Parts: sequence; structure tokens; C-alpha cells
Amino acid sequence: MSAWVLPDHIADVLPSEARHIEELRRQLLDTARGYGYELVMPPLLEHLESLLSGTGEALDLQTFKLVDQLSGRMMGLRADTTPQVARIDAHLLNREGVTRLCYCGPVLHTRPDRPHATREPLQFGSEIYGHAGLEADTETLLLALDCLRASGIADGAIVDLADARIVRALFDGAPGDAAALGRVHAALTAKDASELRALTRDFPTASREGLLALVGLYGDASVLTEAQRALKACATPVVEQALAELALLASRLEGAKVSFDLADLRGYAYYSGMRFGIYVEGAADALVRGGRYDEVGAVFGRNRPAVGFSLDLRELVGVLPARPQRTAIRAPWSDATGLRAAIAALRASGKTVVCVLPGHDSEIDEFNCDRELVELAGQWNVRAI
Repeated sequence: MSAWVLPDHIADVLPSEARHIEELRRQLLDTARGYGYELVMPPLLEHLESLLSGTGEALDLQTFKLVDQLSGRMMGLRADTTPQVARIDAHLLNREGVTRLCYCGPVLHTRPDRPHATREPLQFGSEIYGHAGLEADTETLLLALDCLRASGIADGAIVDLADARIVRALFDGAPGDAAALGRVHAALTAKDASELRALTRDFPTASREGLLALVGLYGDASVLTEAQRALKACATPVVEQALAELALLASRLEGAKVSFDLADLRGYAYYSGMRFGIYVEGAADALVRGGRYDEVGAVFGRNRPAVGFSLDLRELVGVLPARPQRTAIRAPWSDATGLRAAIAALRASGKTVVCVLPGHDSEIDEFNCDRELVELAGQWNVRAI
């Protein structure tokens, strides 16, 4: 095999796409900063037990592992940034009030999470710690939508809402070990009613009927009304609260298209309440995923409310139209008097100036040189080409 061939599902990012990604990164971080989020930069590598503790255990199979040559301890390359941000909130900042944090950096996966996906997403995310109310859930949803608008997705996004508490309430008292319950989760996620019926034959009647009802509880706002009827026999206060909060959250997303899928269990072990995915045309799956995960900081000794979202910038770029080639000013490579000062002044004002190296006059590369720097009457001036 040639030395330059990259591993499967790993790819270089070439100039025009890299420029687009970097511009998006800055726009999203600025959008988050506008909401009061502070940027953190966790390390790509840290001790394995920290990365996989608590809710992070679900990432075990997705995490690359290696031995630290200095300490002999097992280390991991992060597959998700949220456990690290929870550690920062719990041990480094240790604030009593609300903490808003955002981040953007690569994560590594041992295998792609779906066909044609990269194993090296560039993960952008935001998280709120310290507030248990729906205000934090609402802010997270609004920020996620504003980030998509900032990237150029103004219309067509669909926010799909669910709540992990509903499924947890239906599983309360259900028999079976973790493996058996995992098969029930899989059948529910796949909306396989016949398999679900067989797997839940020993469940309490109310739980079994509630789980079977979830299979068909997806669609528009009428789903919540139907859920109140279908889950009446097992409608604990927790289920009733979850349905009411989903309705309230949807009402606060003015102008956004909202749907519901009460059987969606992706991230079931991770989320503790509201969870959401945002779908846009051109993306194979949800472009943004997030929700409430109040247990995320427990392993670090600081179990406090938390809600947030994340997205892959490389995937985001894939559903956006290519940005036009950036224009630039072409300048000669010369030691002429005043040329370097003129170039420096243009660059300081935010202009891109490409000096043409000798013998390469016809090359444009990444930049479209629509102007040139020329000497006229002893002065260097910019003129259109």
C-alpha cells in the first residue's frame, strides 16, 4: 500500500473546504459568544477512566486507546467532548451559579457511526450547567437554530423533540437484564412492533402497552395529544410533565418546524430529559443533536443540571453550497521602493494580497485576483484587472 493512502473514513481537507470550515467555526463561536458562552479547549488526549466515566462509558467502543509512555496508564483519544467539559465545570471552574461553555475541536471515532461518515468529526458544541428549568432547554434550542442560521441554513430545518423520561418511566419495574432491555431498546428505535411485542410479553401490562404505543407516536404536534390518550394507563407524573414540557418547548420555537418522535432512543443512556435532533435537507441524519443530561457530572463529584448540543462542522459544510472563491489583489514580487509598505498597508486593512513569484504569473490557486497593485507615477495603486 502506498504511504500516502489514508486510513478508511479519514480524509484531508483541501483549501476551499478548509476555508469554508474555518469561516463557519468563527461564525458559530461568535454566535455562542453572543449568548454569553465562554470558549474552552479540552485536550484531545487524557486518561481513559476520565473519558469513559459515568455517561461516557457508552463511548467505549468508539474510543481509540493507547498506553502513556510517561506514566504507563491507559489513555484515550476523545470520541466526544461533553465528558471533558463536565470535568472542567466540576473541577476547574467549580462555579456555584450558571456556567455557559462552548468548544470546537476534533474528536476521533474507532469506526464511523453511519455509512460514509468520517471518523474524525470537527465537533462544535455548547453546554449550560447549573440551571434545571426549561429556560436552559429553550436557550439551547434557540442557540442551535441561530448557529444554523449563521451558517447559511435559514429555512427548512426541522426540530425533532423527544424526552428520555418517558421511556424510562415505561421501563420502571420491567424484568430482564441489561442485554434483554437493550434488545427492547433496539426494537423500539427500529419501530419493530412485532419484535417489541415478543420481547415485552413478560412486562407489566401498562408498560407493555405504553411501549407498543410509542412505536406510532411520531409526527406533528397532534402526537402529544395522542400520547396523553395512549399512555393514560401508565401516565405517571413524570410522563405527564415530560409531555407538557415538550409542548411548551415547541411553542417557544417560533417560526421553526417542529416534530416529535417519542420512540427515538438514540442517546438513551446519555440523556436524562428533553432530547432533540435537527434535520436539514441534504444531511443523511440529524445535523445537530442535543438535550438534557443532568447526570453527566456525577462521576466528577458534582452532579448538577446540564443541557447542550453538538454538531460536526465537516458534515455541516457538506450540506451547504460552496462559497465563492475569495477575491484578492495581485502584487509583483519586487524590491521596488514603497512596494512592501503598500502591501503591508493593504493586508493590515483586511485585504488579501498575493505576491506572484517569478515564473508563476498565470497561477491563481485558491484566490481570485480581480485587482492588481501597480506603480503609477511613483505611487503604488490598486486597479481592477
